[in-house]
Amino acid sequence: MKSFKELGVTEPVLRSILLENFKDPTEIQDKSIPLILEGKDVIAGSATGSGKTLAFAAGIIKSCDAGRGIQALVMTPTRELSEQVAGAISKFAKFKRLDVVKIYGGVPIGPQIQMLKRADVVVGTPGRLLDHIGRRSIDLHRVKILVLDEADRMFDMGFIRDVEKIIMQCPNERQTLLFSATITPEVVRLSKRHMKSPHAVSAETFVDPRKLTQFYYDVDHNAKFSLLAHLLKNEKKGIVMVFCNARHTVDAVQGNLSLNGVESHAMHGGLSQSRRTKVLADFHANKATVLVCTDVAARGLDINGVTHVYNYDVPKTPDEYIHRIGRTARAGKDGMAVSLLSKDDHPFFRRIARDSRVKITKLAIPEMAIIQMKRISRRKEVIGGPRPFGRRNAGGPRSFERRESRGPPRGGQRGFGRNQRGRGDSRRSSTQERRF
Repeated sequence: MKSFKELGVTEPVLRSILLENFKDPTEIQDKSIPLILEGKDVIAGSATGSGKTLAFAAGIIKSCDAGRGIQALVMTPTRELSEQVAGAISKFAKFKRLDVVKIYGGVPIGPQIQMLKRADVVVGTPGRLLDHIGRRSIDLHRVKILVLDEADRMFDMGFIRDVEKIIMQCPNERQTLLFSATITPEVVRLSKRHMKSPHAVSAETFVDPRKLTQFYYDVDHNAKFSLLAHLLKNEKKGIVMVFCNARHTVDAVQGNLSLNGVESHAMHGGLSQSRRTKVLADFHANKATVLVCTDVAARGLDINGVTHVYNYDVPKTPDEYIHRIGRTARAGKDGMAVSLLSKDDHPFFRRIARDSRVKITKLAIPEMAIIQMKRISRRKEVIGGPRPFGRRNAGGPRSFERRESRGPPRGGQRGFGRNQRGRGDSRRSSTQERRF
């Protein structure tokens, strides 16, 4: 593999790379940077954390000059990804003194209007970008390079019409770069509408299947939380991600993990921007180790050092499963993916195992976990609703109360288990299945 210099990376970026202590290019950087620096349109299949931001940043920094208006636009599906991408480009562009401005909703628009007046590079979400276009507070007619980051999620989250409206505001004579974890049929059609003879590259080896072990437990749906709490307490781990299919499930699992002595943070689309930013800052500063999240909230987040991924709720498609487990076993490090399966989960899980062509081994539930689950079962205290509950008795363990005869909690939510699956955090789209 070539060095960054041999790939053609310009001197200002090379100096920044040296400061960031990057040594060798990743696979996606090796494949895409020469094409990007030549001014070619590129479609890149690349997961979060693979080094894609540096790949398109190298092209942006080469193409743009300070003080000449907005010359590069990067669209991302989420606020957190906009924060991360803008921060990374700013680091790589420090020696060229480019002004990188991040634009997203959930914060006042006034300061953004002022920052846009001096921007060289804009990173933003489609909704807020359209707001600025409507207010005529952003001028895109000088854009030389357009980047669509996490393009498949643009479709999943229903943003693609907004994205295309924004594309139409950019000059026809531009370079377009499209990065996507999966190259779906929708992404291909988008590229045909808005790209010129694009070159396709992909990086399939960022997650090392030799370093990734995959297991599942058979467990009654009422005992899932007890097993999860036991595993998090008793197994040695680094950074852990726990995936749920719905926001209220995330809140309940996170809240009750804390009640049971496992410090954790929640991440989903219903949280305020300030809260989401604080959670990410804690993980990047190694102040937090367990993140309970939905698929949509987690997509695009680059959290290093994930050693374990837990599927509290089983994803509905093989593609979602691949996205989840791709958080671990990176950069030559070991990783583990663990799925907690109740009876109704098996049809989906068999499809995942078949279509993903991966080996997933069944594990026996640890003896101490069985004892704990039996104790809770005798006390008739299991997961039963979307809100965390404290102790029923002052001297007993913290747990959940069963809502057997009282019906669902207020608000009509029925709690965990099979009744909740399928009420995910985003709309699904058909996808091509990515395999190891």
